[in-house]
Amino acid sequence: MFLYLLAIIPLCLLVKFVSKTSLLHILKKWLRSLQDKCYVYQFYKVPEFNHNMQENQLYRKISTYLNSLPCVEDSDFTNLFSGSKPNEINLVLNANQKIVDNFLGARVSWINEKNEKTGHKSFVLKISRNDKRQIIRTYLQHIHSKFDEVEQRRKEVRLFVNKNDELDGDRRWISVAFTHPASFDTVVMEQDLKNKVKADLETFLKSKQHYNRIGRIWKRNYLLHGPSGTGKSTFIAAMANFLSYDVYNIDLSKVSDDSDLKLLLLQSTNKSLIVIEDLDSYLCNNSTALSFSAILNFMDGIFSCCADERIMIFTMNRKDQIDPAILRPGRIDHHIHFPLCDFNAFKSLANSHLGLKDHKLFPQVEENFQTGSVLSPAEISEIMISNRSSPTRALKLVISTHRSNSKVIPSRTSDKIETIHSNIEADLAPKHPLWLSKSRSVRPVEESGESDKYPQGLIKSKSVRPMAESGTFGKESVNELRKFYGLIRIKSSRKKSLDFDTSEK
Repeated sequence: MFLYLLAIIPLCLLVKFVSKTSLLHILKKWLRSLQDKCYVYQFYKVPEFNHNMQENQLYRKISTYLNSLPCVEDSDFTNLFSGSKPNEINLVLNANQKIVDNFLGARVSWINEKNEKTGHKSFVLKISRNDKRQIIRTYLQHIHSKFDEVEQRRKEVRLFVNKNDELDGDRRWISVAFTHPASFDTVVMEQDLKNKVKADLETFLKSKQHYNRIGRIWKRNYLLHGPSGTGKSTFIAAMANFLSYDVYNIDLSKVSDDSDLKLLLLQSTNKSLIVIEDLDSYLCNNSTALSFSAILNFMDGIFSCCADERIMIFTMNRKDQIDPAILRPGRIDHHIHFPLCDFNAFKSLANSHLGLKDHKLFPQVEENFQTGSVLSPAEISEIMISNRSSPTRALKLVISTHRSNSKVIPSRTSDKIETIHSNIEADLAPKHPLWLSKSRSVRPVEESGESDKYPQGLIKSKSVRPMAESGTFGKESVNELRKFYGLIRIKSSRKKSLDFDTSEK
């Protein structure tokens, strides 16, 4: 009995040592290799891109499905990433790793391959020939259904940006989670226009059969134009969250040539927003590597049909100097103007930022806005955020900032020309031309024998005296002019904001 115990104890210690070390893993690997040599297998390769360098949607679905399996933890090498929710950790299979899945009693394996030379990725499915005919179709359908469940549960919107290096082969997009909190409820915009945009987007989501019946690509193009800080980018974020669409933001400065722009469009996916911001600055910049025809074809050419259910959005500060070929219907379906902040927009900001629906200073603020809008919603929003602990101080700062930006300060050192607002010249020049002089007097230019008495700007000088009129252009006249111009600006901004659909015009 003693000799028997001496033989059992070393054997138990050996089994415990093997189970706690990599020896057991090595034995299992040898047995699996022997089994693989006894069976005949069929291999299926799923590349990340097709021969046209367009993203393979099946690759994306398989990647999502495999990374959702519990057996990812059994892989030799697995990446850990933080999720979109707090305390969430995602496991992602690393390159050149193997994962085993069981479906209807059959054993299948996947290998995440990556070509070291080209950087191209692909999944390789390994399945026994005996099981292939029985489960291959149902297994792929199972992957499709699980992908839809994971996407529905996750609903993570991503932001894609293009890169100009070649570190990852032909892959031109990198992405991060899109966490912008904007929504249509928080966007500062006229309620009628906001409702019209939401109704148009909801109709677009249900219009696949309609677009197919009339022979048009299932997409929509928007132009957002207005000064900086008026909320164009925030509106794009609200559209993405409303539709749950991924955002592809194209930086044209990183596009090498026309073919590169086409490749970016080919590698974008369905249900996405294609965004190009500040398009007018690129069109006016002669150093860009893109041709004008490439931008036109990008908007509504043949390559724009490489995917369905997409919305293209272009932003501009001003559109009056843009070639009409870009603004025509078909390339731009809807024009939405974002004006400077008026009193109605100010009340919306005061309600959302300060919780004020009314205040004793509101009449004074409204009086200032009647002289014309000179502040953007972003400027007013920043004042309210910095002074949210004291709403009264925030309103007083808005009033003083508005007055300081609107007030014409007499020059003490030089007789320089300064206008009351940077947009006065652009708005009034086509109808009321006026030459401004660096002297202390202003002489309107006579056209067709009659002088135009409508001023285009105010001169930063000690006195302003039109030579074609008698009398002085004093302080009271300046105030009257401000009120007159404010009415014009308010009327103009309301008219432009309703410029939503060119086909309705």
